[in-house]
Amino acid sequence: MSDKAVITCALNGVLTDPKQHNVPVTPEQMAREARAAFDAGASVMHIHLRQQAPGKGHLPSWEVAVSKEIQQAIREACPGVIINHTSGVSGPNYSGALDCIRETRPEIAACNAGSLNYLKVKADNSWAWPPMMFDNAVEKVKDYLDVMNAVGTIPEFECFDVGIVRCVGMYTQVGMYKGPLEYNFVMGVASGMPSDPELLPILIKLKRPEAHFQVTAIGREEIWPLHQRCAELGGHLRTGLEDTFYLADGKKVTSNGQLIEAIAACARRAGREIASPAEARKIFGTNR
Repeated sequence: MSDKAVITCALNGVLTDPKQHNVPVTPEQMAREARAAFDAGASVMHIHLRQQAPGKGHLPSWEVAVSKEIQQAIREACPGVIINHTSGVSGPNYSGALDCIRETRPEIAACNAGSLNYLKVKADNSWAWPPMMFDNAVEKVKDYLDVMNAVGTIPEFECFDVGIVRCVGMYTQVGMYKGPLEYNFVMGVASGMPSDPELLPILIKLKRPEAHFQVTAIGREEIWPLHQRCAELGGHLRTGLEDTFYLADGKKVTSNGQLIEAIAACARRAGREIASPAEARKIFGTNR
């Protein structure tokens, strides 16, 4: 296989607490971690926003000013880098997410393509957290797509289950979206698709044939065979401290750079080279 693999680094996530885990929060921290990932081969940085007040870094933020500061810091540290902006919000008030995309115009933004009961059960058979719905009704998806279309941002369709993969095709059929297609198969959420390499060929069969795909693999060391299979099947690659803290040998990492080095090795074992930021822009069809 000779096609190049685009690597995305998910720098920090929305749930990881900087008091417990070494995730970046401030613009300076985000830029430093982005540079480590960039040097290891990542050309796309997926960002989440956190509150910047002391002691509040575990809480999400939808302040446009915070988004602009973080993006600027990352772009200065990583020339030519592509920004992939978070958008996920539970509940009816997602105006902050829309504002961030509208005002900052990232090249790519997540578009959660369907709803999921977000559940996990502990070893003692109790809920790990109160059962919640990550709601992404069609009307909500359309609102995101309309804003992204208006500012030239490419949606990355986040698919947490098999049916959601099929929904993306329907969005294109009815005209909700026309443009470059990117699927992100999110695997490893306890109530969603498992991190099973054998499931990946089925998902590829169900996506639109012209679309690019990548995998978000959530878990510990068990996720690495899935990354390897994704590389072998022609997918683009993603990892970072949002998704895992562990390498294939069980070692816990302290930086995004270590994870990107490991996933770049997956691509090379599959006989693929790593795409530069300029090559990634051509592959994904970004217009800036």
